[in-house]
Amino acid sequence: MRLMSQAGRVTLAVWVLSACLGTTSVLAESAHEHVAVGSGRIPIGGPLQERNQSQMSFLPEQDWPSPVGDRERRLFTLVDVLEYRPRTSEGETHSDYRWDIEGWYGGDYNRLWFKSEGQQDTAFKADYDVDFQLLYGRFLWKHYDIQVGGRMETQSFRNHNVTRGLGVIGIQGIVPYNYEFESSLFIDQRGAVSARLSYTKDFLLTQRLILQGRFQTNMAIQKVEEFTTGSGLNNLEFGVRLRYEIRRKFAPYIGLSLDRSFGQTATLVRQQGGDPSQLRFVVGLRAWF
Repeated sequence: MRLMSQAGRVTLAVWVLSACLGTTSVLAESAHEHVAVGSGRIPIGGPLQERNQSQMSFLPEQDWPSPVGDRERRLFTLVDVLEYRPRTSEGETHSDYRWDIEGWYGGDYNRLWFKSEGQQDTAFKADYDVDFQLLYGRFLWKHYDIQVGGRMETQSFRNHNVTRGLGVIGIQGIVPYNYEFESSLFIDQRGAVSARLSYTKDFLLTQRLILQGRFQTNMAIQKVEEFTTGSGLNNLEFGVRLRYEIRRKFAPYIGLSLDRSFGQTATLVRQQGGDPSQLRFVVGLRAWF
């Protein structure tokens, strides 16, 4: 009888211990689910996860946000050269000026480019030379754009203006060591072929004081007298400009520019009263927006 009583007590103790363990497990699981929901973590396999998965499966693909913002359209304009060249010697009849402006509208892959360059420069032309380009640019590969479009060039000499249209194909980008380059091939309405190549490089002396080196050359296959262009190498230009960036978008500068014509082009410049070789002091402004 005593053995049966002891066995009953043992059985009762085991039953009570099992009940306590079961209650503790249920409470712990409930607390874990409460913490997961409160912190935003969804328990694996729960009904909330199944409901979210079913909603995501019906979400249209076009509503997904783009991982890269490369479709935004922007407008950029760079006034790289806007300068005055004062008269510095008795042989120069007047002061000169020059501008070189370019910009684009579009995104990372497709852009509409506009470029304008002009000068009154007795070192290369006897009077005025102005051209404007409108180009379509397409991203080609890392750091390079290919550009195609049209160019309109106008020259003035002794109140006589001549104008021609040209087709353009070119490449613009950045080569190793951060040299910015631009190369263009031109074909006018009469089939005359010419080309232009330019390089620029910025050397940071301080965070705001920057020395820019500039090189540009023009070449032609055919001689076009009315545009003061001979066949072969037309000219070389070397320039250095020291600018101080009052703001990143606004920087006055001073510098020197050496322009020299060669061959048939130099002969045509002399015939028109110009000087085929001059070293000029320049003062100007560089800006972008």
